[in-house]
Amino acid sequence: MDAASDTPKDAIAAYLAMLQHERRLSEHTLRGYTHELSELRALAKGRALETLTATDMRGAVVRAHSAGLSARSISHRLSAWRAFYRWLAERVPMPANPVATVRAPKREKTLPKALSVDDAMTLMDVPQSGTPEALRDHAMLELFYSSGLRLAELVSLDVRYFDTSASWLDLAHEEVTVLGKGGRRRSVPVGRKAIDALRAWIDVRDQFVKLDPHALFLSVRGNRMSPGVVRERVKRMALLAGIPANVHPHVLRHSFATHVLQSSGDLRAVQELLGHASITATQVYTSLDFQHLARVYDSAHPRAKKRD
Repeated sequence: MDAASDTPKDAIAAYLAMLQHERRLSEHTLRGYTHELSELRALAKGRALETLTATDMRGAVVRAHSAGLSARSISHRLSAWRAFYRWLAERVPMPANPVATVRAPKREKTLPKALSVDDAMTLMDVPQSGTPEALRDHAMLELFYSSGLRLAELVSLDVRYFDTSASWLDLAHEEVTVLGKGGRRRSVPVGRKAIDALRAWIDVRDQFVKLDPHALFLSVRGNRMSPGVVRERVKRMALLAGIPANVHPHVLRHSFATHVLQSSGDLRAVQELLGHASITATQVYTSLDFQHLARVYDSAHPRAKKRD
């Protein structure tokens, strides 16, 4: 088809609208699809999308790889294109899905980066100045390592449960309840050292309460801590501790998972604690109850409090 077609723009817009309104994908995921499909539109150069072939797709893979795009990113792009073409095939006559047989370059297998137990202990035990900001930062650090939270989960925590809370701290029961990826809620134990650090922070937290009275972690301006600032604070504390690795919140999450798994050997419990969707397709905690998770946690985490 030599003539330019409206199909690329219209089909992609319709597909993205479906993902947003019917599939209810998160904003982050939707941005990823939008970017990858804009690359597909650029590849088409005005041609109707259903006229693209596997040869076109393989050429796009070669060019992306030559331009330095990682195998993982190329695989993600092909996955987005493949899903789009499955949707399009139900609406437009097509001889075949042009992405069906196209594969990304093989990528090297890498293990998630995690701190050693010694480095983790050094980081958690770095001397504190005692200022309110230092108490807050130390509490965040301990909670990341104690409970394996994602960055978004930590900053969303409220100091306790409110009617509007999506995620909250429960000091009395020594746990946090968070709303994770895919709208899945889970409760995770909080270790003794993290509880102590959180109590120390909460004792001075009122000094920061201005704009958001509910947020657990507040900036000096009274706002809920932003993800970017938390990343910066974690990196700064790691540098102060003399940790050579590039430490960020996800490194602490991997360290939590690695250290608990090494000690317990209970892969399914660790997956549940991390909130991975693969552990169950229905409600969280249908296969493993919280008491079991708490026992695994208490027996395996380096900084856990041993419950009676």
